[in-house]
Amino acid sequence: MEGTDDEELLSLRLAIVTNSGCERKRKRKRKEAVVLINPSIDLNEGCEGKIFGLLQMREQMLKLDHHKRKAVLVEDHGKGLHLIHLLLISATSIDENNNDSAIETLTELYQNVSLTGDSVQRVAAYFADGLVARLLTRKSPFYDMIMKKTTHEEEFLAYTELYRVSPYYQFAHFTVNQAIIEAFEEEEERNNRSLHVIDFDISYGFQWPSLIQSLSDKATSTNRISLRITGYGRTLEELQETETRLVSFAKGFRNLVFEFQGLLRGGSKLVSLRKRKNETIAVNLVFYLTTLNSFSKVSDTLNSVHSLNPSIVVVVEEESKRNPRSFLSRFMESLHYFAAMFDSLDDCLPLDSTERLCIEKNHLGREIKSVMDYDKDDINCMRYERAETWKGRMESHGFVGLKLSSKAMIQAKLLLKIRSHYCPIQLDGENNGGFRVFDRDDGKGLSLGWQDRCLTTASAWQCI
Repeated sequence: MEGTDDEELLSLRLAIVTNSGCERKRKRKRKEAVVLINPSIDLNEGCEGKIFGLLQMREQMLKLDHHKRKAVLVEDHGKGLHLIHLLLISATSIDENNNDSAIETLTELYQNVSLTGDSVQRVAAYFADGLVARLLTRKSPFYDMIMKKTTHEEEFLAYTELYRVSPYYQFAHFTVNQAIIEAFEEEEERNNRSLHVIDFDISYGFQWPSLIQSLSDKATSTNRISLRITGYGRTLEELQETETRLVSFAKGFRNLVFEFQGLLRGGSKLVSLRKRKNETIAVNLVFYLTTLNSFSKVSDTLNSVHSLNPSIVVVVEEESKRNPRSFLSRFMESLHYFAAMFDSLDDCLPLDSTERLCIEKNHLGREIKSVMDYDKDDINCMRYERAETWKGRMESHGFVGLKLSSKAMIQAKLLLKIRSHYCPIQLDGENNGGFRVFDRDDGKGLSLGWQDRCLTTASAWQCI
């Protein structure tokens, strides 16, 4: 864990968006509260009443927040530091099974956080929800209220808004797409002008329109380029939506031959991939490896990728070290990371933006609560690592890092210039505010950071 002194903590920003429950229903459940509390936490007399009081305070905060929805509070650094202090006390109490202290501190937190407040108040409330969820069993109706899952439509809208206003995802996609194009160009004399991208997490397919357009710029009506994308997705519906979106977009480029094949993640093996002679193969592992949940699955995936002998493998991962076996280190690392993400949104959207509320509630907030509410013995919790750790894993599985071209850095700087609104852009490692981009590993990686916090790192690899 990096330093956590007062000066550093002052830079953290925080929040809450949840769904209110019915007062009558909660009163009916009060007598059952004792069985709703996590059995791993020591109980004492009156604990169930305190839990109920905590949830009432949360409900009151939501109601007050609803009435002053358009109010934007002026940030108070002293108050922000106090909220962070309360979060640390709460997390430590939960880690030590000190139920009374945790409830008391979380109650005070709910009295001071706000949906329409500054970024410290907002992010603090999401972490408070995640900590409360650890006090409850998953059978509790209150647990469902706090951890209510977003719908597919809500999740898609939040992702779309974040993609539109922040350089976070665009930096990742544009950087690795540039590496893929350069790998394709190097083999142009022997690849029949054919590129096959294998995307292990197609998600919504937002990465590929820019690649389609870039390839079209290099093609002519008499010398067309063939692009095939094989994408793995979570559901058939997601794959069908992605295919429709990409095929429709590609129709506007008549000098490009486009094909899409969707495969269900986990249900389709790499042997089902259709490979063609001499085509350039690019494997896309953007924000994918941490979704595998175990190191053995990461190893199996990298071995399978290596067996394809691709021309290039591109990797992007969140820059974070979260030990699933240590709750406090996971909490502190997550707090630093998401505080930077919330803070960076202030540079992308106005303070009273409804789009920002959507992003925080259905994307960042959802991730925060999921990260906090994990079982320390659950092998399925996400493993986040530093770029240096991913480098070691890639090298141990037969890959060598490729130096990214100067075009990638130029493109990233241009993106930040376009996307930065209120804070100055920082380049080449400067860290006195705003977004910044900088080289890693002697040019073999490119990172996006906010102030002194690295958010994500992109890299490219080839088989040896």
